[in-house]
Amino acid sequence: MKILGINASPRGSKSQTRKLVQAALNGANSKGAIVELVDLCKLKMEYCNACGICYKTGKCVKKDDLQTLYKKILSADGLVMGSPNYFHSVTAQMKTLLDRMADAVHCQLLTRKYTVNIAASGGTGQYKQVMDYLNGIMLNFGSFITGGTGVSVRQGIKAFVNAETKAFILGATLTDNIREKKNYVKQRKRFKDNRKYFQDLVKLNKDEWTHEYEYWDKLNWN
Repeated sequence: MKILGINASPRGSKSQTRKLVQAALNGANSKGAIVELVDLCKLKMEYCNACGICYKTGKCVKKDDLQTLYKKILSADGLVMGSPNYFHSVTAQMKTLLDRMADAVHCQLLTRKYTVNIAASGGTGQYKQVMDYLNGIMLNFGSFITGGTGVSVRQGIKAFVNAETKAFILGATLTDNIREKKNYVKQRKRFKDNRKYFQDLVKLNKDEWTHEYEYWDKLNWN
């Protein structure tokens, strides 16, 4: 079982987000998962230019570090996604990654994966904005959400320790969810609606989005 942690903070070892992502990975590892931490801000990444080639071929035209990371994401059983709050949203690096995964959302390629989302902020409670954003995004990709945690640096060291402890527990729970193939009933209902939405979108553009049309056709549109 593989759990991939993605830290989108540019602050390196000083990052509260990174420490919480690592705590979740430690929790996963304590239950026997193989874990890996990726510092997104150390990678060479180009922005999505909306060329639509990935819809047609299943491959991105950009030749950078996200090609390798994308393969790791698709091969992982679980994900820990972490970002600080930058102006009420994720960092530019995290947004770049998500934008480059447009083919994955159209084809629901994170189906049957599980995710823990991590956030940190300067302002009190603002980390929740990032957690809510990541929860919604990962659900749209088809991944179950095991849970999330975060912290505001203004809350002090005690709050961080509590968040770190919760992150460790969530990482362990993430591993259990994967092993048990836990079914979150309300989330599954959303998946059904998402799949129908993206299938209809692909059918509407079938002449141009040939890869995606063929992908769903092979699954008999299920």
